[in-house]
Amino acid sequence: MLKIIIWSCVLYLIYKFVFDLVVPIGKATSEMKQKINAMQQAQQQAAESQNNFNATSKAASSKTKPADEEYIDFEEMK
Repeated sequence: MLKIIIWSCVLYLIYKFVFDLVVPIGKATSEMKQKINAMQQAQQQAAESQNNFNATSKAASSKTKPADEEYIDFEEMK
């Protein structure tokens, strides 16, 4: 009879340990992985949009060349 009570207590403690500690840690880990993946995707999209913006602004700036009238020759005075 005492063996049954001891085994019942051991099984109960194992059950409590698994479902109160191990399972929540597993859920938290999977949630953190999902959040990290979402943040990485958002960062990649932001970097891609920044690169696209820089590429279009460089292309637009290279098309418009300043007129020669805007420049003043520099002469050194002695």
